Amino acid sequence: MVLAEDDVLLREGLASLLERSGFEVTGHAGDGVELMAQVKEKKPELVVADIRMPPTHTTEGLDAARAIRQEFPEIAIMVLSAHAEVEHAMELLASGRGIGYLLKSRVTDVEDFIGTLHRIAKGGSVVDSALVQELVSARRLGDPLAVLSNREREVLELMAQGRSNAGIGRRLWVTEGTVEKHVSSIMSKLGLPETNDSHRRVIAVVTYLDAR
Repeated sequence: MVLAEDDVLLREGLASLLERSGFEVTGHAGDGVELMAQVKEKKPELVVADIRMPPTHTTEGLDAARAIRQEFPEIAIMVLSAHAEVEHAMELLASGRGIGYLLKSRVTDVEDFIGTLHRIAKGGSVVDSALVQELVSARRLGDPLAVLSNREREVLELMAQGRSNAGIGRRLWVTEGTVEKHVSSIMSKLGLPETNDSHRRVIAVVTYLDAR
């Protein structure tokens, strides 16, 4: 794994956390240029990068993620952001499997963060639940999202995190069969085709919400 974060203390803390959790951190970077150099040299399976890095602290990490995805499409990428930015999340998720967008505040939940990294490394796609909640809450008159029940909203958020039906069931303490019924109902109400592919499920749901 290559880790890119310009805040040295945060980067070292993350590296220590990841290594204690079984990941091998083979490279560190403080900006986009250094990140690309590390990726080309180390050929990691996974990259974790902050969106905002020197010199302008705008989209350097995102730009590097784009370049990595184009040149090394097999490398999984987790991008960390201080804020939920819909445009960035959608662009990343649309780039293929093995991609994630997570708020930095989620890193404090170590077990969940590590689980998310494993899902992305295995080809899953994950978008932060805070961003999904923000989109789901943006209701207006006639919005079809209003027809979703509270439980369906919970399932929708977990779907967008790349969780399987079994994983959602464990989170909500319900059976996988119950989750399948909720998913079917959500897809039907939102006019989306049903699919078991985690990447397509995330893309379909979040794209739909973003278009509202």
